[in-house]
Amino acid sequence: MKKVFSLFFFLSFLLFLCQKVELKKVTDSSQVFKGEIAGTPVTMHLYFAGIADCSLYQYFVEGWYYYDKYQKKIPLTGVYNYGNLSLYNFGTKQKQNSKILKEQITSPQKVEKTNEISQALQPKEYILFDQDATKKNTLPGQFYMDKKVQPAQLFTSNSMIYRYNNYIILPNNKKINTYDFINKAGGNQLISYTSGENGNRVLLYFEHTSNLNACGRCGASEGEKGYRVLYFTKDWNYKNYQEFLTESCLESIYDTTKTKSKDRKTIQYKVGKSDSSPAYAFTVDIENASIVKSK
Repeated sequence: MKKVFSLFFFLSFLLFLCQKVELKKVTDSSQVFKGEIAGTPVTMHLYFAGIADCSLYQYFVEGWYYYDKYQKKIPLTGVYNYGNLSLYNFGTKQKQNSKILKEQITSPQKVEKTNEISQALQPKEYILFDQDATKKNTLPGQFYMDKKVQPAQLFTSNSMIYRYNNYIILPNNKKINTYDFINKAGGNQLISYTSGENGNRVLLYFEHTSNLNACGRCGASEGEKGYRVLYFTKDWNYKNYQEFLTESCLESIYDTTKTKSKDRKTIQYKVGKSDSSPAYAFTVDIENASIVKSK
């Protein structure tokens, strides 16, 4: 009997381990892209080199690229601007002109004139990539050298270099990144998770900036705060999520009241009327990784 009980306990423990959920935060400051210039395969490595003014949608980048066949690194400097990339090689004056370029680009307005400013520094070669909504898995562009123009492209739908990744490690060797399906701001914390016959749930609490552009609307505010419930199938395939704000500059949600139950298993929030919705309440059930909303 003891052996049977021990076996049952061991199998239950293994099942618990297999159902474990984790959240790992990883902030990227560099990216490696594959692509082509004039149909020839290239590899490009770019890293974040400082904000141009006050926005994480506009910043300097440094790095290099090489033709895969030769693997000789060609230095690059330039600007990331809301998905677009302007990259320059100044030959023997790379370090000197990179410094000058950064000194001259000091505002969002100057970022928009990156190519005009760079041309005055006489680049040896340069590549301009522009986001195209019709091309979902590539970033098209043009390569300029010796007064010749060749087509270029990066095999990515996302050219952002600086990224707040929140990876949710799931059972069955699965992993998802909130950066890909919620927003780019990160700031998630794992509260609890549960499994059931009708599917699985993960409860997250979040605090993050309202705007990655600190000079834009709500950029200097206290940010967005609240909870998210992520829904999955029984096999841990992601389905969708719900969001419940407790504080928000974007939605004008402030002065929310919070009440914890005596056993600390539930928390009730009362949210006042905002510009976008009437007053309401919701209860967070930590143990069951669920939230119930009420009037």
